[in-house]
Amino acid sequence: MVSSLAGNHDSVHSNGSLHNSHGVEEKIDELRRLLGKSEGDPLKIVGVGAGAWGSVFVALLQDSYGSFRDKVQIRIWRRPGRSVDRSTAEHLFEVINSREDVLRRLIRRCAYLKYVEARLGDRTLFADEILKDGFCLNMIDTPLCPMKVVTNLQEAVWDADIVVNGLPSTETSIVFEEISRYWKERLTTPIIISLAKGIEAELDPEPRIITPTQMITRATGVPIENILYLGGPNIASEIYNKEYANARICGAEKWRKPLAKFLRQPHFIVWDNSDLVTHEVMGGLKNVYAIGAGMDFFSRFPLLFLLMAL
Repeated sequence: MVSSLAGNHDSVHSNGSLHNSHGVEEKIDELRRLLGKSEGDPLKIVGVGAGAWGSVFVALLQDSYGSFRDKVQIRIWRRPGRSVDRSTAEHLFEVINSREDVLRRLIRRCAYLKYVEARLGDRTLFADEILKDGFCLNMIDTPLCPMKVVTNLQEAVWDADIVVNGLPSTETSIVFEEISRYWKERLTTPIIISLAKGIEAELDPEPRIITPTQMITRATGVPIENILYLGGPNIASEIYNKEYANARICGAEKWRKPLAKFLRQPHFIVWDNSDLVTHEVMGGLKNVYAIGAGMDFFSRFPLLFLLMAL
């Protein structure tokens, strides 16, 4: 089922950004033309996976373009049935009451009472239910904008023009193999933007690493030219709170340049690059490099390590 998103966007979004339609509609129209969208057929963007980064990415798009409902539809898929434990519900209630804008929004949408009941232990909340109100289970302390949430994967992706992969690399193959079944009768090829950071190992016919974009093209048959990777040294909550960040979108020139323009915001600078695999591998192994560099540094300066430990 698709949850409803009532009411128009106010001029001030939940992350404090001002909605300025100057130039925004032109970016939508430019991407629509590139994708061959006709009048009355909205551009359909779907996020698959609702972790911190996947949820923030879709929320940024919703904040920027969600008010142009006749031209673009934005929604996010997550699995149903994940319950919110009592301690998380109590903390969520505290977050809601610490933010006047969030509190007023929930009251206006007649959604506040369920959080009171969950705080008292009289009701169980579910992750897809709270995501509709702008709360990502992995990032409770950073309220997002309300979003359209879909819990049926086929309903979410079957006619999507742009699919945003917000899944971990360990789940990418499994979910996109399921998605491929719903795309067998498609007449158009979708664009896929992968946010996944991580790599998988393959031993047959010879040892090598497999990146998320390679997993997606294998699972779906979508040509690699239509699959891009977006990543950077960023923290999801900081991006949504408008702290300066930058990222690169990598892939074929036909799509990466217009998508970089479409995704770019004053506080979130998106560059483009043709080197897809290198950026994916570096994104997946960045923590390994960081730990290795740290170990090497402190092996050279052990006294500094002891002083820092103190």
